[in-house]
Amino acid sequence: MRGPPLVLLLLVLVTSSYSWKKEEFRNCNQTPFCKRARSRQPGSSNLRATDVSISDGDLISKLVPKEENPESKPLLLTLSVYQDGVMRVKIDEDQNNPKKRFEVPEVIEEDFLNTKLWLTRVEEEQIDGDSSFSSIVYLSDGYEGVLRHDPFEVFVREKGSGKRVLSINSNGLFDFEQLREKKEGDDWEERFRSHTDTRPYGPQSISFDVSFYGADFVYGIPEHATSLSLKPTRGPNVEEHTEPYRLFNLDVFEYLHESPFGLYGSIPFMISHGKARGSSGFFWLNAAEMQIDVLGSGWNSNEIMLPSDKHRIDTLWMTEAGVVDTFFFIGPGPKDVVRQYTSVTGRPSMPQLFATAYHQCRWNYRDEEDVYNVDSNFDEHDIPYDVLWLDIEHTDGKKYFTWDRVLFPNPEEMQNKLAAKGRHMVTIVDPHIKRDESYHIHKEASEKGYYVKDATGKDYDGWCWSGSSSYTDLLNPEIRSWWSDKFSLDSYVGSTKYLYIWNDMNEPSVFNGPEVTMPRDALHHGGVEHRELHNSYGYYFQMATSDGLLKRGDGKDRPFVLARAFFAGSQRYGAIWTGDNTAEWEHLRVSVPMVLTLSISGIVFSGADVGGFFGNPDTELLVRWYQVGAYYPFFRGHAHHDTKRREPWLFGERNTQLMREAIHVRYMYLPYFYTLFREANSSGTPIARPLWMEFPGDEKSFSNDEAFMVGNGLLVQGVYTEKAKHVSVYLPGEESWYDLRSASAYKGGHTHKYEVSEDSVPSFQRAGTIIPRKDRLRRSSTQMENDPYTLVIALNSSQAAEGELYVDDGKSFEFKQGAFIHRRFTFSNGKLISSNVAPSTAGRSNIFSSECTVERIILLGLSPGAKTALIEPGNKQVEIELGPLFIQENRGSVLTIRKPNVRITDDWSIQIL
Repeated sequence: MRGPPLVLLLLVLVTSSYSWKKEEFRNCNQTPFCKRARSRQPGSSNLRATDVSISDGDLISKLVPKEENPESKPLLLTLSVYQDGVMRVKIDEDQNNPKKRFEVPEVIEEDFLNTKLWLTRVEEEQIDGDSSFSSIVYLSDGYEGVLRHDPFEVFVREKGSGKRVLSINSNGLFDFEQLREKKEGDDWEERFRSHTDTRPYGPQSISFDVSFYGADFVYGIPEHATSLSLKPTRGPNVEEHTEPYRLFNLDVFEYLHESPFGLYGSIPFMISHGKARGSSGFFWLNAAEMQIDVLGSGWNSNEIMLPSDKHRIDTLWMTEAGVVDTFFFIGPGPKDVVRQYTSVTGRPSMPQLFATAYHQCRWNYRDEEDVYNVDSNFDEHDIPYDVLWLDIEHTDGKKYFTWDRVLFPNPEEMQNKLAAKGRHMVTIVDPHIKRDESYHIHKEASEKGYYVKDATGKDYDGWCWSGSSSYTDLLNPEIRSWWSDKFSLDSYVGSTKYLYIWNDMNEPSVFNGPEVTMPRDALHHGGVEHRELHNSYGYYFQMATSDGLLKRGDGKDRPFVLARAFFAGSQRYGAIWTGDNTAEWEHLRVSVPMVLTLSISGIVFSGADVGGFFGNPDTELLVRWYQVGAYYPFFRGHAHHDTKRREPWLFGERNTQLMREAIHVRYMYLPYFYTLFREANSSGTPIARPLWMEFPGDEKSFSNDEAFMVGNGLLVQGVYTEKAKHVSVYLPGEESWYDLRSASAYKGGHTHKYEVSEDSVPSFQRAGTIIPRKDRLRRSSTQMENDPYTLVIALNSSQAAEGELYVDDGKSFEFKQGAFIHRRFTFSNGKLISSNVAPSTAGRSNIFSSECTVERIILLGLSPGAKTALIEPGNKQVEIELGPLFIQENRGSVLTIRKPNVRITDDWSIQIL
């Protein structure tokens, strides 16, 4: 949410324009640490590794200059190895300094730390003709970690072949600015526009190069409104003044598409992929501002590229502060890399079922009458939805945890009425606290000293929606606990157990701050400067909010918290959306690579505002956005208060029908989406996937970001141009694909000229998959709980297919104790078999059961001649007949087994006769 009123903007000296202004934000040349790092030449690093030994199961070493330098103390390197092919390299300076350098807490999972492999010995070897030795450690079967002593370098290589996978400092660009005492005459201040950063500890930046071997493309490092594959930012074929990709959480309204400019969140994780080797990944746990160059081929004109390096991609990573705390992920497949990364930063949380359905939001629904009218209109127009949202205007004077009792006099009753239909409500809670002595949250936070301080030690006072505001210091666990208590039903008066939370503006956004954020020299718990943790502030805010909902439900109710700012690990605490986009075709188009980039970076529960937040979409754009948005993991319609109302029934009967059908598609596939959310919760594998994640050897898929996979079974191609009659659809792989609307088969491995109709975007089911649906449509997902299932079996060339279905109670944590149903469906040799893949329930009391049955089985691609099917157990014979592809539309004609009435909890088989 962005675009403050003009009066407020004038008060706080912020532009009154409702558009992005380049000059309000720093570029690399205006950012000294970035400018310095970019100016360094390859080979400028002069460090060598000495005193190598094993301590506490780690390889440790000192990094010292080759030539003596009295101002440069030795750096300390620690190399650790963990299960599943993860290597960690930390580099810090001695602690005899003015302060301790900041290490980001509570991101790394404790379970991951327990997988450490204790090193007991180091092999010594001369490599690449070096006169000195290198230290070699075991990483996993087939891989080794190497510390090259002189010149200093760290890399992972394949055992035997010696082929490299990932490396740091192969190009000699490592630089570490050590803290030092300020001397007379030192001017460490930095100025940008009207703001001065005191920088009391001086320059403390770090930069180094990272190389990905066997790579054709690199991806990741959200958040940017750019293509999925990261374009080179430096090199002979790159424009001279191209900016690095910036990671610095900022409130950027009406952001530009196709820009490396940093947006609301930051995850310093990059994944490479190439046909030659597969995938590898690199993560730097650092929450300070970061700039990353992707170096184009020939970026160093003097570089001699060895034949084995022709698929190498070099990158340059630069940050303002912190330490080197890096993780190497060896893959070799893309799903392996994501699994390895989320083993470090945490698996995505398992959402409640309602949260995976459709959400309706606007800034703002005016009052209770407006809420009831919107709710009833969804019912009147036969459009399901699950969640209605309230923005800041529902509060009493922009004070969070309060209600405007004139506009919302009975909030509990309002929520209960929605809940009677199986629906929920979300209200907004932002981090800026109104400085009003009558406001109990401010009074308590002020008295307890819970606010972030300015550089002089006073409570930091900035401007946001509530006017003069302060910000809780959520780095402090005590303050996070205090904040989480505010979500109790007793404390949050007017809330109910059906109310969930939206964290906006949590970058944090400060209208009168430098670059619309908090000053870098503001102070947090333990004397940590804001510059050191800036990118993680929103992470701690979402964490504390999620913990608050956990407390409210006595640990039994899964939280739902949507946040705008994020960091590595945010996937553990809720959903993310892509921020304040615009009602333009290009913003619809860029939403797909943005969601895919978040997905491969651990944030699997994400989506873009359907229709665009700013502006008034033409009807065709709005319809197309619903048709694509129905496949986002997070599906929400949202709009700015200056836009025209755009609920789906306001655009004429035909357009209402088209949007209704798009929303119906989402509800029909909810069983499939929920199964995928459980897969993500277990392994980190995203719901929305780039094509190359499912087809890692298909080069045509590597740079395709107009289409995406939902799980392994559905492919969706957006329509991104006005009045399109045809689109080109590339269908990867060697097997066929079945059109979801017509069941027509299309060949894989080909680009098809697909005739576009207004009623859907091109979407296909992959041959060889079985996908569960629920075809009876209700008002909300909650009301679908006991409805029967449809199984859609898309047979491949071997007349085989497989798929899964996961079901639990949709709301509690009982699934962690095994209270769930998990079935695998396999079809081969003319027989469909349902088998249990959940752990045994013998001797357990917390067993989840269901009376749901399968009411239809659709067979796509079945060889002709089948007439009947035999169901076991029961020796029941049923006919195979022609039936509609969709019950609601009663169109299409597909082979169908009607009413087999087998229970989803049971083992059974159906033999085609």
